[in-house]
Amino acid sequence: MWDFYCTAGRQSGYWTKIPVPSCWEQEGFGTYNYGHDKGKASEEGRYKTSFELPASWKDKRIYIVFDGAMTDTKIEVNGKQAGDIHQGAFYRFKREITDLVSFKKSNQLAVDVSKMSANSSVNSAERDADFWIFGGIYRPVYIEALPKSHIVYSGIDAKADGKISVEVILEQELDKANVQVDIVDIRTGEKMKTFMSAVASPTKRLLADASIETIQPWSSEAPNLYKAVITLMQNGKPLHQITERFGFRTIEVRERDGVYINGKRMRFKGVNRHCFWPTTGRTVSREQSLQDVRLIKEMNMNAVRMSHYPPDKHFLELCDSLGLYVINELCAWQKPPYDTKVGTALVKEMVTRDINHPSIIFWANGNEGGFNLELDPIFGALDIQKRTVIHPFGLFGGINTVHYISYHSGIKNMFNGRDIFMPTELIHGLYDGGHGAGLDDFWNLMRSNPLSAGMFLWDFADQGIVRTDRNNSIDTDRDHGADGIVGPFREKEGSFYTIKEIWSPIHIEKKYITASWDGSFLIENRYDFTNTDACQFAYTFKKFSGLNEEPKSVDGAIASPDIQPGSNGLLQLQRPENWKDYDMLYVTAKDPFGEELFTWSYEISSPAAFVRQILNQDSPNVDQVHLTELDSLFHIKTEKATVSINKSTGLLEAIQTKMGAVPLSNGPLLITDESIECQSVTSFVTDTMVRIEARYGYQRGGTAYRFSWTMKGDGILQLDYDYRPRDRMEMAGVTFSFPEKPVEGATLLANGPYRVYNNRMKGGRIDVWHKLYNDAITGEDWNYPEFKGYYSLFYGMRLHTDVPFEVYSTSEDLNLHLFTPTAQKFYDSQRNYTFPKYPKGDISFMDAIPSVGTKFSDAKEMGPQSQVHTFKTFSGTPNMVNRLYFKFL
Repeated sequence: MWDFYCTAGRQSGYWTKIPVPSCWEQEGFGTYNYGHDKGKASEEGRYKTSFELPASWKDKRIYIVFDGAMTDTKIEVNGKQAGDIHQGAFYRFKREITDLVSFKKSNQLAVDVSKMSANSSVNSAERDADFWIFGGIYRPVYIEALPKSHIVYSGIDAKADGKISVEVILEQELDKANVQVDIVDIRTGEKMKTFMSAVASPTKRLLADASIETIQPWSSEAPNLYKAVITLMQNGKPLHQITERFGFRTIEVRERDGVYINGKRMRFKGVNRHCFWPTTGRTVSREQSLQDVRLIKEMNMNAVRMSHYPPDKHFLELCDSLGLYVINELCAWQKPPYDTKVGTALVKEMVTRDINHPSIIFWANGNEGGFNLELDPIFGALDIQKRTVIHPFGLFGGINTVHYISYHSGIKNMFNGRDIFMPTELIHGLYDGGHGAGLDDFWNLMRSNPLSAGMFLWDFADQGIVRTDRNNSIDTDRDHGADGIVGPFREKEGSFYTIKEIWSPIHIEKKYITASWDGSFLIENRYDFTNTDACQFAYTFKKFSGLNEEPKSVDGAIASPDIQPGSNGLLQLQRPENWKDYDMLYVTAKDPFGEELFTWSYEISSPAAFVRQILNQDSPNVDQVHLTELDSLFHIKTEKATVSINKSTGLLEAIQTKMGAVPLSNGPLLITDESIECQSVTSFVTDTMVRIEARYGYQRGGTAYRFSWTMKGDGILQLDYDYRPRDRMEMAGVTFSFPEKPVEGATLLANGPYRVYNNRMKGGRIDVWHKLYNDAITGEDWNYPEFKGYYSLFYGMRLHTDVPFEVYSTSEDLNLHLFTPTAQKFYDSQRNYTFPKYPKGDISFMDAIPSVGTKFSDAKEMGPQSQVHTFKTFSGTPNMVNRLYFKFL
């Protein structure tokens, strides 16, 4: 807790306390601004604290180090200014205070932080950007003691073949100086090699080289780390020692070929990430960084872009140790960028802090036109590895990183060009659109393109800040910050699992299991370096005895096949003898560290077989069924329920059970934009069954659809319907009305637990899902999984209301529409491509459902799976013929 004075806004004009590090808005001070805001707040924060130094430091050089402060930062120690005012919010900087400190008494530290910079280019690059802007000392501050002659920084270039060069930059020239380098395997503690530079005099730069034969290369799949203990020597005596952690790996950008890591051509499966937490803003703990890295890895991603500034040091350390390829970026949003004077200092601060992270494979000089070309050479001058500098959004360094393209786009560029192609922002994830939607098609196209180096989704998490000035409500600045695959507190959206399946490095074929199945699956090893024999595989067979009953299951391990990266092979299950008696098979793949890659589900029985066993349809009916007519209605009566059907339309009007009324009505209505009319309604009665049939036609002529209601003495209502879809339609099926108010939830046997769209079908699992009702609006509240929407591969549902009922399908590949989600409140509905069409009814059974778009793209621009549905009437394809059963409890 430091003394603190805020000059304007909330809690301003008096001295109080504030924690350091923190963003002062989150502590109740100052004014909130998003980067697009006009007339931004420009308050200053004045900090005071004291510190004491040990006497043993008297012969040292003393520095104060700031890991990050936003943004212009003036430092005074004991009333005297320490160095120049620092400008730039996202960089580690230090000031020497050797001549300002006292070892006899407490030292007084005063720090003034200006929220807006005196440098207009800093404000353009950092404060006008498309993200939340904050004020304060938001990253740690510490005191550093160094020898009078010391190492400023060292750069390590360690190649995958074991060759290593260590460059050491000194604070001042030294005579008869050299460095000793000890290489240690972090896993075992074994010293691998000791080597030294030549003695030089006078010099500020020393270089030591060696070759080590027994190293293990670093990659995202095998993040093998070593440490270099670097000792500065003069006349054989040690002066200063530092330790750097690094990995052996080789990065190559081969023109008109690709990006290679350790000799393997890469396709990066990446995402953009901000340093952000809802309650603390840009102040992020190591634990929160660890959570983010784990979530990114859980989605089977292998790369992350630091948008749009260098992250906390601990995030990069975790990318090193857990394995993620990193684009590290100099801050800029769009034009104009930093000016050359301030930009030069900030590039130096970024590169010298981060140079030895093996995870960093590219430097990015700004974003979307925010490129100061005069800064490009500075990266190479500082970086011994000479990593490629890219310009995200542009073609530079032999890599086209253009943003937000449509499927198969490009005239002699992008998908149809000769340059390496790696979009650093793609498939914008606003609300529930993007990310998973269309990704399957994009990724398949990129995998087929030899020049594709992968892609980076926008972006990882919703930037929702807890507003301390608005009763702690979460604010995403309308649609500006709601772009994540996860919510502000890392709540997982449906696309999280879609990405996980599509980007799984183990790909198991889509397969329909029949009685002749031999227990094998064709699998593809999409790893770059890992053999499948290092992975783990398992299966589970399940048999469902009801929606609310525990399924019977049997588990087993599967022998891991020997399949090299980039090759195909067979995964062979040892099936239990009675495997055909089960309903579902699940196959799980885990990586070499025991983390799940994905679990695939395969249908063994059909929905029709499932219905027969659940409803005991082979049992004889013992109860009677009666048909009566009263005014405009048919009433079908059994001991369990009375169903009322309109005599003129054939549509369901009411259901009455012993428990009360089931408010399902006004169906089945055909989902169509055309005008239709009822042509006939007919009733049939036997001793054991009542059937009512209806036929509808288009007003323009021709049959629209036919349906029949059948009820036997068991009280189960059967609906049969058939129709012939028209060509090029977004939706097809039938719908009913049902009020939401009494709904408490649903138990589903379907692909879940998240809703789907036609271009986001992957990521789920066919299983029994118990879902509580919610009206979650994706990106505006975060009660996931959402309840409303489309569900694919529908078998059955119990709807939990005052009077619950069940509905089952005998049709394969049927989709359930379970109420219509509420559209986002804070977005223009006329351009909201992330909210697709829904039927006019409340509960629908559909053979075709719409696709969803992204912030910038209508669904039709997202690839083959995103197109409207095709049905050729002359092709010999039969009508859509479906059967539903309604069971009243």
